[in-house]
Amino acid sequence: MLHKITVACEQHESRMHDFFEQQYKNYLEDGWCVFDRDDVLLDWIATALPEARRTVADPANDFWFRHGRTWFAGVNALNNDSSGAVNRGMPIDGAAIAFIRKQFQLNKIVLDKAQISVYYPGYPQHSAEEKDAAFGYRLRRDAAHVDGLLPIGEDRRRFLREHHHYVLGIPMVEASEDAAPFVIWRGSHKIVRSALSAILEQQDESLWNDIDVTETYQQSRRAIFEQCERVELPLKPGQAVIAHRLSLHGSAPWGKTATAGSDGRMICFFRPPTLTATDWLRMP
Repeated sequence: MLHKITVACEQHESRMHDFFEQQYKNYLEDGWCVFDRDDVLLDWIATALPEARRTVADPANDFWFRHGRTWFAGVNALNNDSSGAVNRGMPIDGAAIAFIRKQFQLNKIVLDKAQISVYYPGYPQHSAEEKDAAFGYRLRRDAAHVDGLLPIGEDRRRFLREHHHYVLGIPMVEASEDAAPFVIWRGSHKIVRSALSAILEQQDESLWNDIDVTETYQQSRRAIFEQCERVELPLKPGQAVIAHRLSLHGSAPWGKTATAGSDGRMICFFRPPTLTATDWLRMP
């Protein structure tokens, strides 16, 4: 009996190894990988969703609403600890976390506070503070962006001010596939890395956060729109997406026939920082 159990465990480990290797290949080639329904992740959602709902409903957080209250941006708004646990509940666990630990060679996963990103029917509305060009980009190009390249000042010039290790997205509620799905461009991270390497690596890393990369960033986006496939990833609770930190991604407008509950389309995004900006640019 012990022998049979040992063989079964070895076979399971072998299958998981092969599965993780294929997922890592997808991550490196496409710029993301998706993990299917995971009961362990559903258990975490059950502990975290009440707090996420409370956060969105709290009048003190009204400043996170954008575009006629059709988007709750909620950056770092979830009150989780570094394990992902909310209100001393269970840490985030499951296949996606096991993948991150193994493939990214992390003995301990230290998470930031999650963004609670919620989209509602009618997204996007044209807000008064948004210029026509910016609204058009949001409407036609899914507000596509690379995390960490922040718009600074009145002219919204782009600078590298945050450097993340990866982007972990966890859908929290049910919504139809056309309810502002997560969008990503296949292979876009390769174009972004090449373009930014050409401009950043000419300077010492200590100067990177003061280098204006606006033109390079804009040229990269145009190249991506021309060369890379736009992929919608409508996700369900229990699934998870791990997106490459250099990938161009965004969210589609709310579809005309889209449906969701009162929570809208809610995804929690974790973006743990890398140790250095060089890691951000050079790591696989």
